[in-house]
Amino acid sequence: MAESDVTHAEVEGEDSLAFEDPEYREAVVDLLAVIGYGLISAFERLGEDATLAPHLEAKVQLGRMAAGELGKLGRIEARMAELGSDPFEAMEPFMAAVDAFHANTAPADWYEGLVKAYVGDGLANDFYREIAAYLDAGTRSLVIGTLEDAGYAAFAVAQVRGAIAADPRLGGRLALWGRRLMGEALIQAQRVAAEREGMSSLLAGGIDRPGLDLAALGRMFTRLTERHAERMAELGLDS
Repeated sequence: MAESDVTHAEVEGEDSLAFEDPEYREAVVDLLAVIGYGLISAFERLGEDATLAPHLEAKVQLGRMAAGELGKLGRIEARMAELGSDPFEAMEPFMAAVDAFHANTAPADWYEGLVKAYVGDGLANDFYREIAAYLDAGTRSLVIGTLEDAGYAAFAVAQVRGAIAADPRLGGRLALWGRRLMGEALIQAQRVAAEREGMSSLLAGGIDRPGLDLAALGRMFTRLTERHAERMAELGLDS
């Protein structure tokens, strides 16, 4: 992860005060809720992708990865419950935006599904990692741990690179697909931020918490764009 505009020491010093702020507590629940529903969605999507897998080994690997995504949900649920929120009620407001993203980016084949999971999920996870820098230490650790790769990245890269080597024309189509995913992801992220003020407040900061000014916000989006380009390059695609 690239350096954030706030140090861990600055954030950790505020841990004892953070949850005394009801707006912060609500914002943390919102963040955990959207990550939690993202895990449920990833579980469903990986299961669907498995039906497109070209061979049995790939089906089994995707099934294991899907189980891993759902397995991470327990810690998220437990933390939201500790904060006094019903996990499933907290996730409901984010279902429409997440479902809309997946409806608008339904893959046409196995390789589009691989690129979508690698690029789309990677972009979302990068954004959550950026936000995590502005959280209390305990929540930050939970978020970062939840976003750890379960082996999908190496699997997707190997599959896509092998397919492009066999059919170079595939690279052009998948490059366009990757750009579309980036655009759709940004649209849905803006929708979530607009509808849930708590999410925006995590980045804006508060009286007792650091936040992002316009310059720092610009640097954050530059980092997100650079990481997207790096992922596309790892797949052998132009960004």
